[in-house]
Formats: sequence, structure tokens, C-alpha cells
Amino acid sequence: MTLSIAHLGPPGTYAEQAALLYFNWLTKTRDQRAILCPYPSIAQTLRAVAQGQAKLAVVPVENSIEGSVTMTLDALWQLDGLQVQLAIVMPIVHTLISCAQSIEDIKTVYSHPQALAQCQGWLDRVIPKVQLIPKNSTTEALLQLEQDPTAAAISSERAAQLYNLPVLATGINDYPENYTRFWVMSKNYIPLARPSHLERRTHTSLAFSTPANVPGALAKPLQVFASIGINLSKIESRPTKRSLGEYLFFIDLEADSSEAQVESALAEITTYTEVLKSFGSYNVLPIQELVVGC
Repeated sequence: MTLSIAHLGPPGTYAEQAALLYFNWLTKTRDQRAILCPYPSIAQTLRAVAQGQAKLAVVPVENSIEGSVTMTLDALWQLDGLQVQLAIVMPIVHTLISCAQSIEDIKTVYSHPQALAQCQGWLDRVIPKVQLIPKNSTTEALLQLEQDPTAAAISSERAAQLYNLPVLATGINDYPENYTRFWVMSKNYIPLARPSHLERRTHTSLAFSTPANVPGALAKPLQVFASIGINLSKIESRPTKRSLGEYLFFIDLEADSSEAQVESALAEITTYTEVLKSFGSYNVLPIQELVVGC
């Protein structure tokens, strides 16, 4: 079987790099072929899997500097049946790419909003008067750079090599400990072969809305997990987009949803929620394990 893996394009994005790492890791556990399928936005990447155009999607979900990737969370709430296969934690090193003769000649910088934000301090210090223009990905503007020597893009050094473009500065992210967590998503759960030490999945991700904005509306479902000793490693609110002041909540549990007490807890919190979505249980792999192997 050939796996089609959707990711944010054009080629050279960090999402494509994560997809390649995942594919290389996967081939260590089974005889598998795959094709990478770039899409112009995160929402279209996830929709491709939801509509059966691709088998898997690799999407960014959280950055250590800028927090959650809201485009991913919003798309997941709107789509049905998507499950997390695996989480990949990858270091991000941003590079300034341009055909300008010097950094001082740059007037415009393009990139994904997350990348622009992760380099905001460096940009303010080095080229404070530059115009920042957000794009759908870190590579979307690269093909424009040769036509405009006053333009630059923030992307990866790998992307500069792929497009044969000059690098003016590297490591420009404001904090060196810059990591992004990517999710490998599928339509429903696919029982892919996995190493023995990953048989027990360590995390479960959920999203829910509450019936009304009243005292205890959030505390009651969270107390269910606290009462059985399940740690929440993350909680994030997003607007429902129905009315000002209405929110839905994304939470990560440090537990496997197949365990009896977790199943019981999930059944119980349905009494306190309006809509409850489970994105499944999965393991979190650092890049070292993906590269070295199992």
C-alpha cells in the first residue's frame, strides 16, 4: 500500500520536513511506500484527509515560543473523524533568505505568521523599518525573491538549498530552544505497526464546548480527570465563532484513552459538555528517536 501524506506546501516547509522524518521512521518498522502531497494551507491539508484525498496529514499544532497553531485547532474542530497517529517534536531554526546585496537593503519580509512572530525581536533589532507580510507558509514567497532584490523570506536553510537562494542570516529566531510539535493525522485510527516500547500511548487530545457560560462549566469536566489522577499537560481556549464570549476548549491528557478509567472519565464528561471530540491517543517522539530509529 502506498501512503499519501499531505502537508503544508510549497515544498521546503517545516511540515514537509516533519513528514519526511515520519516517513523515514515508518519505513524502519514496515515495508511501506509513500508520496508527499503539498497543500496551500493547513486547513486544506487536513481537509484532504477528511475527504479521502490523502491517507495521512502532518500539521503543526504547537510551538514552544508562540504557542498553539490556531489554524490547526480551528480546522480540527470543524472537521470530523480525524485522529492523531503520532506527535513529532522538531527543532526549528529560522533563516533569512534574500537576493539582496545586504540585509540593510531589505524592505519587505514574507513568511508564515508563526515564523514572523518567532523572529520579531531579531527583526526589530536588525531591520526595524521592514514591512512584514504574512503568507500561508514559510516557502510560499520564495519564488518571488529573484524578481525583487529588496524582498526576503524567513524559512529554513533546507528551503534555501531546495530553491537555490542565498542565505543572509541563520538562527534568527529569538529563542534558541525553538521547537514545534507536529501531529500525524488520519481519518479514523489506522493501526500502523509500531515499536514495542510505543505500544502504550502516552497522550490523548480532546476538544469540547460547554452548554452555557456559567460558573463551574469548565471546572466540572476538568475535575473528572483530577479525581482519578490524570494530569492535563495542556489546556487552550478558542472562540466558538458563534458569539462573543463563547469558547471551546482543547486539552491534552497524559493518559491512553483505551484504559478503563479514561474511558469511564470520557463517558462522564459528556454530561457536562455540549460537543465532545476525541482526537485519539498517541505517542510523542522527539526528533532524535525519529532520526536514529527504533
